[in-house]
Amino acid sequence: MHPGETQPMIGGWIRTFARLAAIGVVLVGAGSIAGPGAAAQRPAAAPPLIDWTTDGGDAQRTGWVRDEKILTPANVGSLKLMWKRETGNEPRALHSLMPALIAGRVETTSGPKQLAIVAGISDNIVAFDVDTGRIVWRRQWDYPGQIVAGQDPKRLGFLRPGGSSDTPVIGPPDAQGRRPVYFISGDGMLHILNLADGEDLQPPYMFHVGKGWSLNLVGNVLWMANTYAGVSVAAARLDDPGHKIMTWNSGSGGAWGRRGVAVDSTGTAWFTTGDGIYDPPRYANSVVGVHVVGDELRLKDYFTPSNWDWLRKRDLDPNNTPTIFFYRGRELIAASGKECRMYLLDPKSAGGADHHTPLYKTPLFCNEEVDFQDMGSWGAVSTWEDTDGTRWVLAPFWGPVHSQFKAPIMNTPEAREGGVAAFKLEEVNGKLQFTPAWVSRDMQRGEPVVIVNGIVFGYGSGEETKQAFPDIGLQFDSSIRAAKGKRAVIYALDARTGKELWSSGDQIHQWNHFSGITVANGRVYLGTYDGTLYSFGVGAPGGRTP
Repeated sequence: MHPGETQPMIGGWIRTFARLAAIGVVLVGAGSIAGPGAAAQRPAAAPPLIDWTTDGGDAQRTGWVRDEKILTPANVGSLKLMWKRETGNEPRALHSLMPALIAGRVETTSGPKQLAIVAGISDNIVAFDVDTGRIVWRRQWDYPGQIVAGQDPKRLGFLRPGGSSDTPVIGPPDAQGRRPVYFISGDGMLHILNLADGEDLQPPYMFHVGKGWSLNLVGNVLWMANTYAGVSVAAARLDDPGHKIMTWNSGSGGAWGRRGVAVDSTGTAWFTTGDGIYDPPRYANSVVGVHVVGDELRLKDYFTPSNWDWLRKRDLDPNNTPTIFFYRGRELIAASGKECRMYLLDPKSAGGADHHTPLYKTPLFCNEEVDFQDMGSWGAVSTWEDTDGTRWVLAPFWGPVHSQFKAPIMNTPEAREGGVAAFKLEEVNGKLQFTPAWVSRDMQRGEPVVIVNGIVFGYGSGEETKQAFPDIGLQFDSSIRAAKGKRAVIYALDARTGKELWSSGDQIHQWNHFSGITVANGRVYLGTYDGTLYSFGVGAPGGRTP
């Protein structure tokens, strides 16, 4: 039995049945033994498999899985652990695995497969066969300075873990039908791999060093938000034979937000900047948009909260990747951060004439204690549109709900360690506003969500998030926090009410840090600190319904 594989005899029976069914179809087609009801007894065709090629699912970072055909509110309660596999990744600081990417059908040397692509912080990528959990290919990169003699990577500071912190992106097929996987290793080199076998499609070239966030590919432009790199965002035209890397620097704060940049319909890349000084040309504590002009990146517009200096002094930067969407034909941005408000912005004039005026901002929905480490909204904002045209926006949060924040539905157990807050975008007296709709049950540090067929999938990371302790003070030795972590728990929630439909319970044995959940083709994926990838699913292996 393959390590961690479950129910091999049942899986073998299913494969045998599939072969017999295939033979039966041939015989029916030949008209040999088929009876009058044979056509009615044929199994329904499997639904088409979808791709999830980038963190957040699209360039706008909505987290909305629009075309999922398998998971529904009716069957989500039957999710079970299909497999868990070690990737071979070694943690650096608190970081381990990035969110999985999914390719629904890839022609490999051993036939067509659905692949899950997972990058690890220690400069590796693994491609798993979704049906079996077996490794199809694996790449590892080594370079000078990757490992320092006498230094334990697990004890590195969590702000600068080194290694490959970006989530890759899968591109469209080339002229030969080969699909590229774009990935930047910790030495700043851009690797372009063949999705089918992991081999180089092109020689690697220098992109940019730093603490990179999830890559975004729009047309022929590859984007990476960056921190601790001397630049805040880097981009390149992939068809440029000179491989010119265009950069823009916020001057203070660096770029944050786990899903990297969100790109609007004009090609402008929006991202948030961390704590620092706001004094143009320094744009810390802001939501910033940059675009390509000629062969360089230029500032397009920005929004800076009017209380930016108060936020700076308390380390409450707007560190979420914003999300972009259309509402009644108008393009809009939703953004949040550690202060724990939701902002509504117009990308045509993000902060108004003074750059400090949003279209709307909510009251505080968490972080009543003004806590920089254990509370606030972290990671990324998500959005989806209901069948009746209602626009929903969701923010994860850490810590308890603010005592003055009330939504029509407050799920239980009451959110004390974290959760998800859902808002509806509505027009009231001719103005747009976010109206509270529901707050989820309690989660141990709520993380960015994805939305699937009326289901919100979120998770509590189980991470110990304290950076300072009464006995030892502020500590950047990541092993201290790592030893205090618990377990991650995935939750499936009714997207309209927040009611819990399913959870992974105690099936996941470790926590994670700054990772992400992926849902596609009847499967739910999450990685943990020890380098294990978990796959939950409904139906038979491969995403086929019974």
